[in-house]
Amino acid sequence: MNATCEHLTPTQPGCSRVAYAEAVGKGRPVIEPEILLDGVVFGESPRWHDGRLWFSDWGANQVIALDEDGRPEVMASVPSFPMCIDFLPDGRLLIVDSARQRLLRRESDGSLVTHADLGGISRKPWNDIVVDDRGNAYVNSIGFDFPGGEYAPGLIALVTPDGGVVQVAADLAFPNGMAITPDGRTLIVAESYAERLTAYRIDPEGLLRDRREWAATPGDHPDGICVDAEGAVWLADVGNQRCLRVREGGEVLATAGFDRGAFACVLSRGESPRLFVVGQQWGGGGERTGRVWSVPAPAPGAGHP
Repeated sequence: MNATCEHLTPTQPGCSRVAYAEAVGKGRPVIEPEILLDGVVFGESPRWHDGRLWFSDWGANQVIALDEDGRPEVMASVPSFPMCIDFLPDGRLLIVDSARQRLLRRESDGSLVTHADLGGISRKPWNDIVVDDRGNAYVNSIGFDFPGGEYAPGLIALVTPDGGVVQVAADLAFPNGMAITPDGRTLIVAESYAERLTAYRIDPEGLLRDRREWAATPGDHPDGICVDAEGAVWLADVGNQRCLRVREGGEVLATAGFDRGAFACVLSRGESPRLFVVGQQWGGGGERTGRVWSVPAPAPGAGHP
Protein backbone atom coordinates (compact mmCIF):
# COMPACT_ATOMS: atom_id res chain seq x y z
CA MET A 1 0.00 0.00 0.00
CA ASN A 2 2.94 2.26 0.85
CA ALA A 3 0.77 5.28 1.68
CA THR A 4 1.97 8.06 3.96
CA CYS A 5 0.63 7.79 7.52
CA GLU A 6 -1.77 10.46 8.72
CA HIS A 7 -1.83 11.95 12.22
CA LEU A 8 1.57 10.48 13.13
CA THR A 9 4.14 13.10 14.06
CA PRO A 10 7.80 12.08 14.39
CA THR A 11 9.59 13.57 17.39
CA GLN A 12 13.27 14.45 17.19
CA PRO A 13 15.33 11.95 19.21
CA GLY A 14 16.77 13.39 22.40
CA CYS A 15 14.36 16.31 22.74
CA SER A 16 12.11 14.79 25.38
CA ARG A 17 12.60 12.89 28.62
CA VAL A 18 10.05 10.40 29.83
CA ALA A 19 9.34 9.40 33.40
CA TYR A 20 11.34 6.53 34.80
CA ALA A 21 10.00 3.49 36.57
CA GLU A 22 12.20 2.87 39.59
CA ALA A 23 14.88 0.25 38.97
CA VAL A 24 14.49 -2.86 41.07
CA GLY A 25 17.48 -3.24 43.41
CA LYS A 26 20.69 -1.22 43.55
CA GLY A 27 23.46 -0.77 41.04
CA ARG A 28 21.29 -1.66 38.09
CA PRO A 29 21.52 0.73 35.13
CA VAL A 30 18.38 2.65 34.21
CA ILE A 31 18.33 3.47 30.51
CA GLU A 32 16.93 6.76 29.20
CA PRO A 33 14.49 6.49 26.28
CA GLU A 34 14.08 8.80 23.30
CA ILE A 35 10.75 9.40 21.61
CA LEU A 36 10.76 8.44 17.93
CA LEU A 37 7.07 8.76 17.15
CA ASP A 38 3.94 10.16 18.76
CA GLY A 39 0.29 9.92 17.74
CA VAL A 40 -0.02 6.16 17.34
CA VAL A 41 -3.49 4.87 18.19
CA PHE A 42 -2.39 1.56 19.73
CA GLY A 43 1.02 0.18 18.83
CA GLU A 44 2.02 -3.46 19.23
CA SER A 45 4.33 -6.18 17.93
CA PRO A 46 7.47 -4.23 16.90
CA ARG A 47 9.78 -6.06 14.52
CA TRP A 48 13.20 -5.15 13.07
CA HIS A 49 13.27 -5.98 9.36
CA ASP A 50 15.59 -4.82 6.57
CA GLY A 51 16.98 -1.97 8.65
CA ARG A 52 13.59 -0.57 9.63
CA LEU A 53 11.27 -0.82 12.58
CA TRP A 54 7.86 -2.29 11.77
CA PHE A 55 4.88 -2.43 14.12
CA SER A 56 1.15 -2.98 14.16
CA ASP A 57 -1.20 -0.10 14.98
CA TRP A 58 -4.35 -1.78 16.24
CA GLY A 59 -6.47 1.35 16.33
CA ALA A 60 -5.60 2.40 12.79
CA ASN A 61 -5.82 -1.17 11.40
CA GLN A 62 -2.38 -0.67 9.86
CA VAL A 63 1.10 -2.12 9.79
CA ILE A 64 3.63 0.71 9.81
CA ALA A 65 7.37 0.93 9.14
CA LEU A 66 9.67 3.70 10.38
CA ASP A 67 12.86 4.87 8.74
CA GLU A 68 15.96 6.01 10.65
CA ASP A 69 14.50 9.49 11.13
CA GLY A 70 11.20 8.21 12.50
CA ARG A 71 9.21 8.89 9.34
CA PRO A 72 6.27 6.44 9.12
CA GLU A 73 5.05 4.54 6.09
CA VAL A 74 1.92 2.39 5.96
CA MET A 75 2.91 -1.06 4.68
CA ALA A 76 -0.46 -2.82 5.02
CA SER A 77 -4.04 -1.97 5.90
CA VAL A 78 -6.10 -4.76 7.45
CA PRO A 79 -9.92 -4.48 7.39
CA SER A 80 -10.38 -6.27 10.71
CA PHE A 81 -7.63 -6.34 13.34
CA PRO A 82 -3.85 -6.69 12.78
CA MET A 83 -2.99 -8.16 16.18
CA CYS A 84 0.70 -9.06 15.71
CA ILE A 85 3.22 -9.48 12.91
CA ASP A 86 6.41 -11.29 11.90
CA PHE A 87 8.28 -12.17 8.71
CA LEU A 88 8.84 -15.35 6.72
CA PRO A 89 12.45 -16.13 5.73
CA ASP A 90 11.74 -14.82 2.21
CA GLY A 91 10.68 -11.44 3.65
CA ARG A 92 6.92 -11.75 3.26
CA LEU A 93 4.94 -10.34 6.15
CA LEU A 94 2.60 -12.46 8.28
CA ILE A 95 -0.25 -10.74 10.16
CA VAL A 96 -2.37 -12.30 12.91
CA ASP A 97 -5.98 -11.44 12.03
CA SER A 98 -7.32 -12.19 15.49
CA ALA A 99 -10.95 -11.25 14.89
CA ARG A 100 -11.28 -13.70 11.98
CA GLN A 101 -8.98 -16.41 13.37
CA ARG A 102 -6.69 -16.21 10.35
CA LEU A 103 -3.03 -15.75 9.62
CA LEU A 104 -2.62 -13.38 6.68
CA ARG A 105 0.36 -13.12 4.33
CA ARG A 106 1.38 -9.96 2.49
CA GLU A 107 2.54 -10.76 -1.03
CA SER A 108 5.18 -8.82 -2.96
CA ASP A 109 2.49 -6.77 -4.71
CA GLY A 110 1.03 -5.67 -1.36
CA SER A 111 -2.03 -7.91 -1.52
CA LEU A 112 -3.14 -9.87 1.56
CA VAL A 113 -3.96 -13.58 1.29
CA THR A 114 -4.83 -16.23 3.86
CA HIS A 115 -1.72 -18.09 4.98
CA ALA A 116 -3.56 -20.33 7.47
CA ASP A 117 -6.97 -20.79 9.09
CA LEU A 118 -6.58 -20.83 12.88
CA GLY A 119 -10.25 -21.31 13.72
CA GLY A 120 -10.02 -25.09 13.85
CA ILE A 121 -7.68 -24.86 16.83
CA SER A 122 -9.36 -22.08 18.83
CA ARG A 123 -12.14 -19.53 18.36
CA LYS A 124 -10.79 -17.42 21.21
CA PRO A 125 -8.55 -14.39 20.56
CA TRP A 126 -5.27 -15.10 18.82
CA ASN A 127 -2.36 -13.03 20.02
CA ASP A 128 1.38 -13.09 19.34
CA ILE A 129 3.51 -14.69 16.62
CA VAL A 130 7.15 -15.61 16.04
CA VAL A 131 8.61 -17.24 12.90
CA ASP A 132 11.74 -19.41 12.80
CA ASP A 133 14.39 -19.83 10.10
CA ARG A 134 12.45 -22.69 8.49
CA GLY A 135 9.30 -20.62 8.03
CA ASN A 136 7.45 -22.27 10.89
CA ALA A 137 5.17 -19.74 12.59
CA TYR A 138 4.21 -20.11 16.24
CA VAL A 139 0.98 -18.31 17.13
CA ASN A 140 -0.64 -18.24 20.55
CA SER A 141 -4.23 -17.83 21.70
CA ILE A 142 -4.98 -16.43 25.14
CA GLY A 143 -7.82 -18.93 25.61
CA PHE A 144 -10.65 -16.63 26.71
CA ASP A 145 -12.48 -13.48 25.72
CA PHE A 146 -10.53 -10.46 26.93
CA PRO A 147 -11.45 -8.24 28.61
CA GLY A 148 -14.46 -9.39 30.55
CA GLY A 149 -14.49 -13.10 29.79
CA GLU A 150 -13.98 -15.86 32.33
CA TYR A 151 -10.34 -16.90 32.48
CA ALA A 152 -9.23 -20.06 30.71
CA PRO A 153 -5.69 -21.21 29.84
CA GLY A 154 -4.20 -20.46 26.46
CA LEU A 155 -2.25 -22.42 23.87
CA ILE A 156 0.38 -22.24 21.13
CA ALA A 157 -0.17 -23.47 17.58
CA LEU A 158 2.45 -24.31 14.96
CA VAL A 159 1.72 -23.12 11.42
CA THR A 160 3.94 -24.87 8.89
CA PRO A 161 5.03 -23.14 5.66
CA ASP A 162 2.30 -24.95 3.70
CA GLY A 163 -0.40 -23.56 6.01
CA GLY A 164 -0.91 -26.64 8.16
CA VAL A 165 -1.89 -25.91 11.76
CA VAL A 166 -1.36 -28.07 14.85
CA GLN A 167 -1.51 -27.29 18.57
CA VAL A 168 1.90 -27.69 20.22
CA ALA A 169 1.44 -26.30 23.76
CA ALA A 170 -1.39 -25.78 26.24
CA ASP A 171 -2.18 -24.62 29.80
CA LEU A 172 -0.52 -21.23 29.47
CA ALA A 173 -1.60 -18.37 31.74
CA PHE A 174 -2.33 -15.62 29.18
CA PRO A 175 0.41 -16.38 26.64
CA ASN A 176 1.86 -13.20 25.23
CA GLY A 177 5.16 -12.34 23.55
CA MET A 178 7.34 -15.14 22.17
CA ALA A 179 10.95 -15.38 21.06
CA ILE A 180 13.21 -18.06 19.58
CA THR A 181 16.86 -18.31 20.62
CA PRO A 182 19.61 -17.83 18.00
CA ASP A 183 20.32 -21.57 17.74
CA GLY A 184 16.66 -22.19 16.85
CA ARG A 185 16.32 -24.78 19.60
CA THR A 186 14.31 -22.94 22.27
CA LEU A 187 11.05 -21.01 22.22
CA ILE A 188 10.39 -18.64 25.13
CA VAL A 189 6.86 -17.39 25.84
CA ALA A 190 5.68 -14.74 28.30
CA GLU A 191 2.93 -15.96 30.61
CA SER A 192 1.50 -12.63 31.72
CA TYR A 193 -0.86 -13.96 34.37
CA ALA A 194 1.76 -16.32 35.85
CA GLU A 195 4.47 -13.62 36.05
CA ARG A 196 7.07 -15.75 34.31
CA LEU A 197 8.87 -16.62 31.11
CA THR A 198 8.41 -20.23 30.05
CA ALA A 199 10.72 -22.13 27.68
CA TYR A 200 10.24 -25.13 25.38
CA ARG A 201 12.71 -27.20 23.40
CA ILE A 202 11.89 -27.10 19.68
CA ASP A 203 12.27 -30.59 18.23
CA PRO A 204 13.33 -31.33 14.61
CA GLU A 205 9.67 -31.35 13.48
CA GLY A 206 9.00 -27.98 15.09
CA LEU A 207 6.99 -29.40 17.99
CA LEU A 208 7.46 -27.98 21.49
CA ARG A 209 8.87 -30.28 24.17
CA ASP A 210 10.24 -30.22 27.74
CA ARG A 211 8.44 -27.24 29.21
CA ARG A 212 10.36 -25.41 31.95
CA GLU A 213 10.46 -22.06 33.72
CA TRP A 214 13.06 -19.81 32.10
CA ALA A 215 12.65 -16.93 34.56
CA ALA A 216 10.19 -15.88 37.22
CA THR A 217 9.22 -12.20 37.04
CA PRO A 218 7.47 -11.54 40.38
CA GLY A 219 5.59 -8.25 40.31
CA ASP A 220 5.96 -7.92 36.55
CA HIS A 221 3.49 -9.22 33.97
CA PRO A 222 5.58 -9.78 30.82
CA ASP A 223 3.98 -8.82 27.52
CA GLY A 224 6.16 -8.54 24.39
CA ILE A 225 9.69 -10.00 24.54
CA CYS A 226 12.87 -10.31 22.49
CA VAL A 227 16.26 -12.03 22.84
CA ASP A 228 19.68 -10.40 22.59
CA ALA A 229 23.05 -11.71 21.43
CA GLU A 230 24.22 -12.27 25.03
CA GLY A 231 21.32 -14.61 25.77
CA ALA A 232 19.29 -12.16 27.84
CA VAL A 233 15.61 -11.43 27.28
CA TRP A 234 14.01 -8.00 27.22
CA LEU A 235 10.40 -7.98 28.42
CA ALA A 236 7.80 -5.22 28.33
CA ASP A 237 5.48 -4.70 31.31
CA VAL A 238 2.38 -2.57 30.78
CA GLY A 239 1.38 -2.03 34.40
CA ASN A 240 4.82 -1.05 35.67
CA GLN A 241 5.49 1.07 32.56
CA ARG A 242 8.92 -0.39 31.92
CA CYS A 243 11.06 -2.90 30.08
CA LEU A 244 13.38 -5.25 31.94
CA ARG A 245 16.46 -7.06 30.69
CA VAL A 246 16.68 -10.41 32.46
CA ARG A 247 18.93 -13.42 32.26
CA GLU A 248 17.82 -17.03 32.56
CA GLY A 249 16.94 -17.66 36.19
CA GLY A 250 15.39 -14.22 36.67
CA GLU A 251 18.24 -11.82 37.48
CA VAL A 252 17.30 -8.32 36.29
CA LEU A 253 20.19 -6.72 34.41
CA ALA A 254 18.72 -3.37 33.33
CA THR A 255 15.51 -1.35 33.40
CA ALA A 256 14.08 1.19 30.95
CA GLY A 257 11.14 3.19 32.31
CA PHE A 258 8.41 5.12 30.49
CA ASP A 259 5.53 7.48 31.17
CA ARG A 260 2.87 5.03 29.95
CA GLY A 261 2.41 1.30 29.50
CA ALA A 262 5.16 -0.53 27.61
CA PHE A 263 3.50 -3.25 25.52
CA ALA A 264 6.28 -4.78 23.42
CA CYS A 265 9.92 -4.36 22.43
CA VAL A 266 12.44 -5.43 19.80
CA LEU A 267 16.17 -4.95 19.24
CA SER A 268 18.02 -3.71 16.19
CA ARG A 269 20.92 -5.71 14.78
CA GLY A 270 24.56 -4.86 14.19
CA GLU A 271 26.60 -2.05 15.75
CA SER A 272 25.16 0.55 18.15
CA PRO A 273 22.09 -1.56 18.97
CA ARG A 274 18.84 0.04 20.08
CA LEU A 275 15.82 -1.30 21.91
CA PHE A 276 12.58 -0.12 20.31
CA VAL A 277 9.48 -0.03 22.50
CA VAL A 278 5.82 0.60 21.69
CA GLY A 279 3.41 1.73 24.36
CA GLN A 280 0.37 3.78 25.20
CA GLN A 281 -2.02 4.65 27.98
CA TRP A 282 -4.14 1.57 28.65
CA GLY A 283 -7.84 2.36 28.25
CA GLY A 284 -7.17 5.56 26.32
CA GLY A 285 -10.65 5.55 24.80
CA GLY A 286 -9.50 5.77 21.19
CA GLU A 287 -7.21 8.74 21.75
CA ARG A 288 -3.82 8.68 20.05
CA THR A 289 -1.73 8.07 23.17
CA GLY A 290 0.55 5.57 21.43
CA ARG A 291 4.26 6.23 21.30
CA VAL A 292 7.41 4.59 19.94
CA TRP A 293 10.62 4.92 21.95
CA SER A 294 14.24 4.00 21.36
CA VAL A 295 16.88 3.29 24.00
CA PRO A 296 20.53 2.23 23.69
CA ALA A 297 21.01 -1.47 24.35
CA PRO A 298 24.07 -3.37 25.59
CA ALA A 299 23.72 -6.09 22.94
CA PRO A 300 22.00 -6.39 19.55
CA GLY A 301 19.04 -8.58 18.81
CA ALA A 302 19.50 -12.26 18.02
CA GLY A 303 17.22 -15.12 17.12
CA HIS A 304 13.61 -14.18 16.45
CA PRO A 305 11.91 -11.74 16.38
